[in-house]
Amino acid sequence: MPRMWWVLGVVALVALLSAYLGWTAHRVERVHVRAQAAERGLDAHLLRRAAAAAVVAEHQDNAELYAAARLALDADPDERESAENDLTRQLRAAPLSGADPAVRQLIATSRRLGLARQVHTDQVRDALTCRGRLVVRALGMARRYPLPQYFDIEDPALPSSAAPAEVPQPAAPPTAPLEAV
Repeated sequence: MPRMWWVLGVVALVALLSAYLGWTAHRVERVHVRAQAAERGLDAHLLRRAAAAAVVAEHQDNAELYAAARLALDADPDERESAENDLTRQLRAAPLSGADPAVRQLIATSRRLGLARQVHTDQVRDALTCRGRLVVRALGMARRYPLPQYFDIEDPALPSSAAPAEVPQPAAPPTAPLEAV
């Protein structure tokens, strides 16, 4: 009879260990899928910002800004970071007024790009942390996924001087008392 308890104990231990390893493998897969999705989202926002910058450059006849936007749109993956940094520098140097709808679109796109960059950085950090765990390294759970890479660019947010100076105020409530109406 005592031998049976040992067998049940070993079976329970194996069941717990396999459940933990299955959960860990699923976690590794999830964080890598999220990192890849964040990378695709960041790429889409980078393309949107470069396209919006090209439109603004055409409206302002700014050849340097247009060239930087085209380089960012056409850059190879290994040259992408430097092209995006050049575009950010050109955008900061360009005189942007908040009255033009294309400039407002560019500002909004730059803000969304900043958020997408932060999400991507967080997801890559999580994936790299997960890859660094002892169990994951020892069993090679992450070997089928590509190593996620950080995308190091300057902060894409445009200066606040580019934002519209006036914020519309809500309409004033009527001053007449309700009984008079």
